[in-house]
Amino acid sequence: MSNATVYLICGSTGAGKSTYARRLTSRVGAPIFSIDKWMSSLFWSDSPAVPDAAWSLERVRRCKLQIWDTVVQVASLGLPCILDWGFPSSTDRAEYFARGQEAGLPVELHVLDVDAEERWRRVQSRNGAKSHTGELPFAVTREMFDFVESLWEPPSARELREYRGQLIRFDAAYRQFGEI
Repeated sequence: MSNATVYLICGSTGAGKSTYARRLTSRVGAPIFSIDKWMSSLFWSDSPAVPDAAWSLERVRRCKLQIWDTVVQVASLGLPCILDWGFPSSTDRAEYFARGQEAGLPVELHVLDVDAEERWRRVQSRNGAKSHTGELPFAVTREMFDFVESLWEPPSARELREYRGQLIRFDAAYRQFGEI
């Protein structure tokens, strides 16, 4: 199999994952596989009128499996790939690290370290500008933010070591990330 690296972009809602993924793609020459874009294209227009977490999570699961199949094909051609998914739980990160090993692909975890207050400020700003992420066709409510926050497990030091992790710290004073 190829030596193309698969980059797992990890962070909770509003951490700047898509922005970071775009910066990384210009550096490493990798396509971005954004769960928000796939979900928006395939499922959001069919979503129930009343938000249903189980409905959404099942479709996210299906998208991830299909995206992974595509990533393996692309990486087998020698191209690195960026997964802009958030990877909110240690279980999720372990699963895709194992999938990478199974496919013979090196995997790197890039963790965006941004506190919840700053992330909520960003989400509100995005909502107010009606720009959202350019990938989600709706504003993120406080209820949605808090739900995703309840699922968020910051990576441990062990995960950072095992998954070739890079901790990308947000400097609130300068409103920017450290160098990538």
